[in-house]
Amino acid sequence: MKPVATIVLNRNLPVVTDALCEHLTRFDGDLTDIFVIEAGSDRRQLSQYTTWHADWNSAMKDGLRYCRGMNYGLSQLQRAGTLSRYQAFLLLANDTELNPRPTIEPLLQVLHEHPRVGILSPCSRTWGERSLLLTEKTKYFWFIHNVAYMLRREFIESVCNPDGDPVMDFLFDGNNFRGYGSEHELIAKAYANDFAAAITTAAYAEENESHLIHNAQSIQTESYEQNLKLYIDEGLSWMKRKYGFNSRWTMQQYVKSFYEKFFEFHPELEQFRI
Repeated sequence: MKPVATIVLNRNLPVVTDALCEHLTRFDGDLTDIFVIEAGSDRRQLSQYTTWHADWNSAMKDGLRYCRGMNYGLSQLQRAGTLSRYQAFLLLANDTELNPRPTIEPLLQVLHEHPRVGILSPCSRTWGERSLLLTEKTKYFWFIHNVAYMLRREFIESVCNPDGDPVMDFLFDGNNFRGYGSEHELIAKAYANDFAAAITTAAYAEENESHLIHNAQSIQTESYEQNLKLYIDEGLSWMKRKYGFNSRWTMQQYVKSFYEKFFEFHPELEQFRI
């Protein structure tokens, strides 16, 4: 059994998805099993590495997006009885670009060195957070972009809802369709349950937004500009409905309160605090 399950989300971009899968196979194939979710893709646009095809009406019409897609993949592994066999799970959208070298091996090493980290993100070369990772290659943060997450299995098991709807609330809240604010909620759950969220320069991952800019019609979604507006507007509406928060800043302060409390319980980890 390989230690990591990698879940890749695709919608009508098989060439892009296949290239990512082949990159992972080339550089990390001995450490990961790869599972591809077709999030409402047309049957003529399936990746050759497809594992599951979300082909019900709503998925075909609107896709799954990140939250529902990753819920679906993780719940499928749980249903098959294999989720508990993996040490960690790498969650990737198909527009993620990785360094031309191993990604999973260094991330696993970071998890080994930091047993309280439940969420780990490779740092993009363009993130401002990189400036905070000069003396330590890994630090614990209270905000992380959801480009690529490696999640420790024990963290998932501590917060998931195995008896809930497999698409809507296994790990992420599927009611937050486009996912704005979903990273805040997941990180709050981590610190509230004695797990940290970290960014590391041991590997990097970047989102290639050109795929959405140039292929929105193929993906069967709105234009990049429309998506960005809906992403923010719908996410803020979700925050207000669920938490009563009227801004992203308020949501961040909510997460940061759990972050601060974590270090009260773990003063020995103070060197990894930002």
